[in-house]
Amino acid sequence: MPSATDRLSQLLLKNKVITEEQLAAALERQKESGSSLGRVLLEMGYVRENQLAEVIARELGLEYVDLLEYKINIQATTSIEESTAQRYSCIPIDFEDGKLVVAMADPTNIYALDDIRLSTGYEVKPVVSAREDILNAIQRYYHLDTDVVEEALEGKMDEEVEGISGVVDDTPLVRFTTTMIAEAINRGASDIHVDPRENEVLIRYRIDGVCQEIKRVPKNIHQGIVSRIKIISDLNIAERRVPQDGHFGMVQNGKAIDFRVAVLPTVYGEKVVMRILDKSSILLRLEDLGFLPEPLEKFRKAFTQPHGALLVTGPTGSGKSTSLYATLNVLNTEEKNITTVEDPVEYRLPGINQVQVNPKAGLTFANALRNILRTSPDILMVGEIRDRETAKTAIEAALTGHLVLSTLHTNDAPSALPRLIEMGVEAFLVSSAVNCVMAQRLVRKLCPNCKVPYEPDPEVLRTLHFPMDGEDGDLILYKANENGCAKCSGTGYKGRVGLYEVMPMSEEIQRLTVKEASATVIMNQAKEEGLLTMRDDGFLKVKMGVTSIEEVMRVVAI
Repeated sequence: MPSATDRLSQLLLKNKVITEEQLAAALERQKESGSSLGRVLLEMGYVRENQLAEVIARELGLEYVDLLEYKINIQATTSIEESTAQRYSCIPIDFEDGKLVVAMADPTNIYALDDIRLSTGYEVKPVVSAREDILNAIQRYYHLDTDVVEEALEGKMDEEVEGISGVVDDTPLVRFTTTMIAEAINRGASDIHVDPRENEVLIRYRIDGVCQEIKRVPKNIHQGIVSRIKIISDLNIAERRVPQDGHFGMVQNGKAIDFRVAVLPTVYGEKVVMRILDKSSILLRLEDLGFLPEPLEKFRKAFTQPHGALLVTGPTGSGKSTSLYATLNVLNTEEKNITTVEDPVEYRLPGINQVQVNPKAGLTFANALRNILRTSPDILMVGEIRDRETAKTAIEAALTGHLVLSTLHTNDAPSALPRLIEMGVEAFLVSSAVNCVMAQRLVRKLCPNCKVPYEPDPEVLRTLHFPMDGEDGDLILYKANENGCAKCSGTGYKGRVGLYEVMPMSEEIQRLTVKEASATVIMNQAKEEGLLTMRDDGFLKVKMGVTSIEEVMRVVAI
């Protein structure tokens, strides 16, 4: 079987890249240096990097890509870590038909191809490029912050910021902002925070509900980043004294992604938060949200009623809207007339009439609801019950033959009933209209690749009222690996799952509501009827190895 040197020699001679004399001289030099034939030919000036790459591509039947001419998709480059790119002399350059296009100096390296496929989840389409061009591209696209920092420190950024509305897409500042956004999407972030400090700017991503610092950059480039974000969000770049809200959209990895942008003036400059709204994530099934069978069955029974109110409670960021959208996905059929009123409309759902609240124009939740009721809806979703008028209108709609889905800000499910009464809705109306209340929180899931088993202290479990079921000290639970792994970016957690507390309205709970009983009394009654609280739900998921005790304690009062 011919050696790699023999195969390369034959290829170069066959394609008339070198002569017999040059090959002989190179082979002689190779014996002395011990380097590869390709390296020797390059050092002697007989071939160029791109010539070698073209010959290899032609022989393997692959596409050759000149990276000096190719417009690299910055969103693709963030698919793999810089260390992986350096190790295999490769760089992702684009997406094509759902595949990740990767420029490689050695496309026959099956270990590299497998590693990239496993780490990204994409099928890989290898193309051939010159090694030198690949290394230059790695330096260019994985060190964008360095480029920007150097220009800022040299004072070159001011000119770019002044004329930013006309900057081309390839300036360091624009590349930095684009990469920051693309990297956040690839990491599964829900928000990007650009936080100005006295002497620097913090870039943070909220991943699985927790903010993580990604990098710090000099204060010099802060306004340039903010101005770039304002431009793509169609905001006023000259206005820096008042808050502004905007949005923009993009397509990454074949998925449509919307961004909701909020700019807030602070003492150190404008803070920017970009909420990432992945449209595909809202097409979840209820089973994908982490429901245990019993709570899911109770919840399903509630939203399949022909009328009544179903309330979802929890703080901001607890996944209430996601649960309601997943519910609407089940209810959305041609036979149903479904209308929502939201502030804002974060996701566009096909087949559903969605109304955006506009208080400046007089379109409040209450006004929108009254007008929607004239359009003969079967199902209504009210983004949030915030005031007495909205609460009364929603409850009355539930009593007049409509199924009403909405959210409230309360700590648990029983508290929703006294809260509606406090808003001014008569107790007997609340008792008659509400079918079910569900409270929820989100906890991070343990990384399945690196979670650590341990034997918990029984005394600690008893203190937390952890369900032991007669088990002794042999109980094995799991916790996060302190150092994490590559798959969870060193956090020990990957993804989130819901904790749910589903409380149907029994006759006894209806009676207590009419008597305006406290949330504590209603909670005690619900527990007697078999209510699985969020804490109970969380501890069951701890026993299943899905999450940790620390995570449940972080979001639920113990």
